[in-house]
Amino acid sequence: MKRIFLRVAYDGTNYCGWQTQINGITIEEVLNKTLSDFLGEDIVVIGASRTDSGVHALGNVAVFDTETRIPGEKIAFPLNERLPEDIRIVESKEVRGDFHPRKCDCIKTYEYKILNRRFALPTERLYSTFIYFPLDVDKMKEAAKYIVGEHDFKSFCSSGSQVRTTVRTVYSLDVTKNGDIISIKISGNGFLYNMVRIIAGTLVKVGMGVYPPEHVKEIIEAKDRQAAGQKIAAHGLTLVGIDYKGYENIVNEE
Repeated sequence: MKRIFLRVAYDGTNYCGWQTQINGITIEEVLNKTLSDFLGEDIVVIGASRTDSGVHALGNVAVFDTETRIPGEKIAFPLNERLPEDIRIVESKEVRGDFHPRKCDCIKTYEYKILNRRFALPTERLYSTFIYFPLDVDKMKEAAKYIVGEHDFKSFCSSGSQVRTTVRTVYSLDVTKNGDIISIKISGNGFLYNMVRIIAGTLVKVGMGVYPPEHVKEIIEAKDRQAAGQKIAAHGLTLVGIDYKGYENIVNEE
């Protein structure tokens, strides 16, 4: 038995998120079925990030155990031939049997995109959120500074989350604008349920002038979901990647 590591990219438009559920087709479900059919085994993947319905990914991570004799690095190619076009394996390799994608220290990076112009563009509708009201990017940048660091992010967590602690560390939060696209890029050691979308929604409120930038500090201190801005739409969010500390040490070199 060996454990295979996958980096998975997908367009989340047609899926009900990552985790298998009865409401509709999911990324996890497709991977399980495709791998099981390909390897002739009952395969169940373990995912690193359970992205919501409509959220995209460039580098989510999953592992699975298998008896196959196919080298880990060669699994991606035949698997991609069997997967739908909106799901692709961008890396595969064998790792140590004790590696668990949700229990190892890592840095997760997400990007939220906003199309900020007078009229929407059809080509951006699936990958950014359209906001016609002009946003003050400089104020959003100023507000973002209050979020960086280790804080109790309870104000930015949707109800229904089952976690032991709501304390997380945000390593960086950058707000940039290129043409009509505003990008909110955030990296941290982990994120609460809907945390990135709520942070983005709160920064939008600042950009609209509803909150002054310094009010974000008060929102954090409140530890109350009602104090923060709205949870913004899922389709503007992409999981850019997950980097594991000491990544080279998880690879099975035997």
